[in-house]
Amino acid sequence: MSAQGLPMKVPAPGLPSRIRIHEVGARDGLQNEKGTVPTEVKAEFIRRLAVAGLTTIEATSFVHPKWVPQLADAEQLFPLLGDIADVGDVSLPVLVPNERGLDRALALGARSIAVFGSATETFAARNLNRTVDESLAMFEPVVARAKADKVQVRGYLSMCFGDPWEGAVPVAQVVRVAKALMDLGCDELSLGDTIGVATPGHVAALLTALNEAGVPTEAIGVHFHDTYGQALSNTLAALQHGVTTVDASAGGLGGCPYAKSATGNLATEDLVWMLEGLGIETGVDLAELTATSVWLAGHLGRPSPSRTVRALTPPPSSASHKE
Repeated sequence: MSAQGLPMKVPAPGLPSRIRIHEVGARDGLQNEKGTVPTEVKAEFIRRLAVAGLTTIEATSFVHPKWVPQLADAEQLFPLLGDIADVGDVSLPVLVPNERGLDRALALGARSIAVFGSATETFAARNLNRTVDESLAMFEPVVARAKADKVQVRGYLSMCFGDPWEGAVPVAQVVRVAKALMDLGCDELSLGDTIGVATPGHVAALLTALNEAGVPTEAIGVHFHDTYGQALSNTLAALQHGVTTVDASAGGLGGCPYAKSATGNLATEDLVWMLEGLGIETGVDLAELTATSVWLAGHLGRPSPSRTVRALTPPPSSASHKE
């Protein structure tokens, strides 16, 4: 919080009392960096996020290093995170693309995984080198094996609102793939606005259509990018619908290496500021989180794009980005 005690808490009717933030900065954020962040810095970043009160922190990806070289150190990083359990009940999900990735994750003791699909054929071809249905077939044994081992499974669905090659994506098309992912056995579905083109009415329409298709609101998370400055308004629309899981990235890091028009994720600090003002609990210490993003920005050599981080951080002349 700022020294002035802001934002003032003014609850709005019809909103959840508590939100779980699914922090993606260490994975979705860092995978889009041009340079490689040292493993020790990644581990310390995740530790600091946990200390700030985040309880779901996506740690890394077990995608082949050829495709995401920034996360090639998954085997080295994950064992460094065992002490995070000491700061609270923290879940460390990891992304897996296929059975080989699942093998790697399980060998290191991962208890929460995510698979990532696409609502559009073009992105599926570019990102997964498969059709949409072929990718679902690839996920089927991954989800089945994970569930048999009592591992939590999240299904990411990209391009839910628009695709840079195909344009607007019909709601019915998204619902078909989303329902198929859930039918595989996923515990949770994350709706990705990969290129940030969603608007609140579109969000409400998709959530309603998913409910009508049998996907319950409590199983849905939302993942907005802020390309057109709509991430917070879209999040509010999702909260008004009853969604209680929101993806965000500390400092607003990230994008998508396979969709060049995708800019940064919704900044966790910006999300927390809005939720604090609405009186919605997150369990996150905004000052601690902001300090963490400033610390990481120092390692990345550039200021955080988060407006809240910038607003709460002293000017460079009086601030130190050193550890």
